[in-house]
Amino acid sequence: MGQFDIVAIGASAGGINAMEILLPDLPPDLPVPIVIVQHLDPRHKSLMAEILQRRSNLQVKEAADDEALRPSVVYIAPPNKHMLVGDGKISLATTAFVHFSRPSVDLLFESVAATYAERSIGVILSDTGHDGAMGIKAIKEKGGTTIAQDERSSEHWGMPQAAISTGGVDFVLSIWEIAPAITTLIREDTRG
Repeated sequence: MGQFDIVAIGASAGGINAMEILLPDLPPDLPVPIVIVQHLDPRHKSLMAEILQRRSNLQVKEAADDEALRPSVVYIAPPNKHMLVGDGKISLATTAFVHFSRPSVDLLFESVAATYAERSIGVILSDTGHDGAMGIKAIKEKGGTTIAQDERSSEHWGMPQAAISTGGVDFVLSIWEIAPAITTLIREDTRG
């Protein structure tokens, strides 16, 4: 069994464009699930899973409450619901907004850190805010591996910059380097 059990990704403004670059570069047999919080308009049904599925080799779906996490599947938090993970399952909640957001990157990442600790990879992509900074720090403090999108390839650099400023980011990479880095981390550890 490899060192990593999950990849968590947080994004907002510019995040869909970033994921349209990142997801197609991940192999279809990735042996871990991917959980994504993308800030979305809570008043509308999201088509994000369908949009990203067209470009991804992995199955992409909107997460459901109490759903089991499976390898090679990308789970997108639904609009206006926090997504957390624990005991191999997804939990959705409508508790208070965090950083004016629901879903919250911080809440997802903190649940990933608490559940998977050093067996997690956390990734912060383009956004204007600072949601995710505390979550990325939590993953790093539990021994996980952390990545932030670089300024040059980000449409908005607020969230990656806030994450980097915590001192909890291991790698600052362009959007084109992130999927190969995730794949390399996971593949090297499954061979070891």
